[in-house]
Amino acid sequence: MKRRLQIVAAALAFGFALSGCGNDSGQSSGSASAGTTKSTKSTKESGMDMQEAAERSDGMLDAVLKEIDPEVQWAHGPTTTGSCDVTRRRTVMTIVSAERRQSFLDQVEKFWRKSDYRIKAKNNDKEFPAVYAQTKAGFGISVSFRGKGQAFFEADSPCVKESKVADSTSKPNGPAYEGVYPLPRPNVHSDYWSTGAS
Repeated sequence: MKRRLQIVAAALAFGFALSGCGNDSGQSSGSASAGTTKSTKSTKESGMDMQEAAERSDGMLDAVLKEIDPEVQWAHGPTTTGSCDVTRRRTVMTIVSAERRQSFLDQVEKFWRKSDYRIKAKNNDKEFPAVYAQTKAGFGISVSFRGKGQAFFEADSPCVKESKVADSTSKPNGPAYEGVYPLPRPNVHSDYWSTGAS
């Protein structure tokens, strides 16, 4: 019995030791975000700071929004920072009807898989579906539908060197809504995306 407890204790210790291993190494500037592990040592040790991480997150968000066809109108959501991480957000202003949401998510997921992002989770709820992915460098990215069927994108960095973070230089393809929070509900009609919306 005592021997069995020693084996179990050793196995648990070994398992805990392994759980700290396997951080992803850096990835090119087309990475993704949302649902990140905040302790990716390789990103912090590579010298990336919070501003650079924010710029990489912007690149990831720009890339996925350009892939959506037909195009949707978007605006910047708030940027938030932690002690060593940063989150960029984009809010879709195009009305995406309930019957088009799965098509929207399919386009996003296909692009993320093509970009070699790992799909971490999916919420298949009919009203509030979502997809969560992660890059090899530990950036997380997600898209989720919330109230009134509005789509939200978030890109989260792993833990990086602390620095100041400037506003995004990416230009929205519609009104900027500078200084407006919360942003309005979706208000742009699309012949495709808004089909069947009331």
